[in-house]
Amino acid sequence: MTETPAPATPPAPKPPAPKGPLKSAQQVEVDESKVWNLWFTRREFLTLAAWGAFLAGLGGSLMALLRYFIPNVTYDPPSVFKIGKPEEYMAGVVDERWKKKHRVWVIRDTPSQGGGLFVIFARCTHLGCTPNWLEGQNKFKCPCHGSGFRRAGINFEGPAPRPLERCKVVLAEDGQVLVDVNNRFKNPKDWTKPEAYLKV
Repeated sequence: MTETPAPATPPAPKPPAPKGPLKSAQQVEVDESKVWNLWFTRREFLTLAAWGAFLAGLGGSLMALLRYFIPNVTYDPPSVFKIGKPEEYMAGVVDERWKKKHRVWVIRDTPSQGGGLFVIFARCTHLGCTPNWLEGQNKFKCPCHGSGFRRAGINFEGPAPRPLERCKVVLAEDGQVLVDVNNRFKNPKDWTKPEAYLKV
């Protein structure tokens, strides 16, 4: 019995030869950017930019409108306040209970000194630092540049050009001492005025 030869399989077709040279990776990226440029045209970019500018302006206008309706609130202590009755303060003592909250010292003279009460604003007249009361040395001393002030507020050492300022003090209807830190007396000649020295 003779074997019949198997039919010959036709050869696989060859892929078509590329027309022109093969593309490099850089050329492929350039082609993708061309596709992107076709999708995202200059007109669309300008349209998006215009909308962005419009929305930013609208948002700024709305923020300004909201800010208009929110009141300005300051958390500074009031400039006019009560510090209690004169008898609450010991004669010959520099009282520092209001220094932190209102930046003032309350001083009551002894009867031999007049027995009155006055309030000193705790700000150095050199550069505005807050001095400290040194009981042992009987003086106010600025920790910044060494200015020194006597108990009455008169400057006697350091670069401070003038004395500490006294605040306006009056007796309120309820018998308490009312202090106004916005109304201050800079010149020692004015310290004898009734609003600078409260006689009690």
